[in-house]
Amino acid sequence: MCGRYASSRQPDDLVEEFEVVESRVEKPLEPDFNVAPTKDVYAVVERPPSRDSDEPPTRQLRTLRWGLVPSWAKDPSIGSRMINARMETVAEKPSFRRAFAKRRCLLPADGYFEWYETAGSTTGGKPRKQPFFIRPKDHGTLAMAGLYEIWRDPTRGDDDPARFRWTCTVITTDAEDDVGRIHDRMPLMVEPDRWGRWLDPTTPPDALLGLLVPAAPGRLEAYPVSAAVGNVRNNGPELIEPLPLEETLL
Repeated sequence: MCGRYASSRQPDDLVEEFEVVESRVEKPLEPDFNVAPTKDVYAVVERPPSRDSDEPPTRQLRTLRWGLVPSWAKDPSIGSRMINARMETVAEKPSFRRAFAKRRCLLPADGYFEWYETAGSTTGGKPRKQPFFIRPKDHGTLAMAGLYEIWRDPTRGDDDPARFRWTCTVITTDAEDDVGRIHDRMPLMVEPDRWGRWLDPTTPPDALLGLLVPAAPGRLEAYPVSAAVGNVRNNGPELIEPLPLEETLL
C-alpha cells in the first residue's frame, strides 16, 4: 500500500512540469514531508468542457483530499478507507469503477514511505518496523497514478461553494524487485509520455491498464529514515534524510 508520502514542490513548478493550462489552487499548500490520509494534496487532472463545447479537456492543477469518496457514498467518512486502489481490481470494483473510466489524475510526490518488518520485537511482542523512503534516483518528481471523485454534500445548499468535495486515491501494484523486499505493494507511476492519454477522460477504458507500469528496475532508491515519520504531527525535510546505519532497527 501507499500510506504516507512527501510532497514539497511549489504549485508554479508543478504547473510548468506537468504543462498545466489552468491552476485552480486558491491557497498554496505548505511543503509536506509527511502526507497522510485525509490531508489535502496536489493533483493534476483534465476536466472535460461543457456539454455544448467542442473544446478539448483542460489540464488543471487542483487541491484534493486524499481518501476517495465515491459519488454515491452516503457518508464521506468512507474516504479514510479508500486511500489506495489495487490495479488488479480498479476497473471492476464499484468504489473505483466510475472514476477509473472518466476521472483519472496524477499525484505528484517527492517519494513515498514504507515500513519494513525487522527481526526484532516491541515490548508488546509485535515486529519492529523500520521506515524507508523510496524516491527516484534522479530526485525528480514521482507522478503517481490516481483517481478522483466529486462528492456532493447533501447537507449544503446549492449556493454553498463547499457543497462539492474533491477527493482522490493512489493506485498500487506489486512492488518491483528493488523495493519489494521492503513491502510487497507500491504506487503505480505514469511515465511523462503517457500523461496525456492517462488524464484524457475520453481514453477508452480498455486502453488504460496498458498505460500503467511499475517503475523500471533501478529507477528508484530506498533508504532507512527516522521512525519520527510514524507520527503524523512530525513534519519537515529531516524526515526524508537518510538514517545512519547504526541508528536503524535493522
